Amino acid sequence: MTSSPARLVVALSGGGRTLANLLQVIDRGELNACVNRVFASRPCKGVEIGSNAGIDSSVEEGELTAEKLGAILDGAGCDWLVLAGYLRRIHLPDRYRGQCVNIHPALLPDFGGPGMYGDRVHAAVLASGAQETGCTVHIVDDQYDHGPHVLQRRCPVEPGDTVTTLAARVFALEKNAYPEALRLLIAEQQEA
Repeated sequence: MTSSPARLVVALSGGGRTLANLLQVIDRGELNACVNRVFASRPCKGVEIGSNAGIDSSVEEGELTAEKLGAILDGAGCDWLVLAGYLRRIHLPDRYRGQCVNIHPALLPDFGGPGMYGDRVHAAVLASGAQETGCTVHIVDDQYDHGPHVLQRRCPVEPGDTVTTLAARVFALEKNAYPEALRLLIAEQQEA
């Protein structure tokens, strides 16, 4: 007997690459989930991707209170809030603690925290002289880039790497790591 698909709400702030990837993985039957809602912190292509896929999508500017975020999640019947490049601080209602996940483009705890996102992370990795980087999927708590790790995937920093080449290598990891982490979390939740 197959379990009902997990209901995801995706929060984003940019181009929607992670949302598009998740939708493709779901369409291929590789993730037992559906995206019930998309919201963005600003007008962006990610909202368009959600709308074009027939998903209730909106821009919710400013910092969301726990009450307003709770209303969005409740309205979507949310099982998991999936952060996909969402650039605002999350104020989770207590009833959703442990049900919000994020992917960070580095091996946390290194290169995380306030202001560390996107190309800034890759520039910091290169400036540090690190020999390896990757991505970290983690449960979201009250601190930036902090909560318990679900999984990490690693790749080398190559001689001559630029922010662009390194970002592309890390995103290739993210495309597999995020669905894999969600499969693990959804399976655990459905077994509980």
